[in-house]
Amino acid sequence: MPSLAAPALPPGTIASQPQPEIHSNDLVLRPWRSTDQATVVAAYGDPAIQRWHARTMTEDEAREYIERWERRWLEEHGAGWAVTDGGKVAGQISLRTIDLQEGLAEVSHWVLPEARGRRTASRALAALTDWSFGQLGLHRIEVLHSTRNEASCRVATAAGYELEGTKRSEAKHADGWHDMHLHARIVGDG
Repeated sequence: MPSLAAPALPPGTIASQPQPEIHSNDLVLRPWRSTDQATVVAAYGDPAIQRWHARTMTEDEAREYIERWERRWLEEHGAGWAVTDGGKVAGQISLRTIDLQEGLAEVSHWVLPEARGRRTASRALAALTDWSFGQLGLHRIEVLHSTRNEASCRVATAAGYELEGTKRSEAKHADGWHDMHLHARIVGDG
C-alpha cells in the first residue's frame, strides 16, 4: 500500500523554523520554557514517573533537560513539548528520536499526578501523531513502554497504536531489566 502522507521533510527543514505549538481542543503542546524548570523537577520527584523513567532531577538537570530539547529540535534528532491544559503544565510528550530520512520517530510521555485519569496522555499522543504525520511527513511512529506499565499500554491503544510485540529485557529500571511492549502507528492507520 503506498504511503498516504507527504514525504518526510528533508533534513534542515525542522531547524529552519521554530518549534510549533500543537493545539488540540483543550490541550496545547508547547515547547518547554525556562520557567518550567520547577515543574520538571517536581515531575521527576513523583514516584510513578521515577518508576517508569528511572531517574530524578536536580534544578541544574532540569535546566539542562529543557535546553537539550531546544538543541535536539535544531539538530533534528528529537522534539519535546510541555502538555498544557488550561495554561498549566499537565505533562510532557516528545518525539524522543526522529529520523527524517526514514520517516520514523519514537514517542515518550508522562503526566503529572493532578492530570491523571483525564486521558491527558492519550489526547496529547493523538495530537502529536496527527501533527507528525501531517506536518513532518513521518511514516511510522513507535511507543515503547514496560510490559508492567498498564497505564502506558492503555494510552497507546487509545491513541490507535497497535501492539506489535515485546522486546525482551530491553530497558533497565530501578528494579531490574524490563520487557518492553512495542506499539506503532503507520500513516493511514485508522
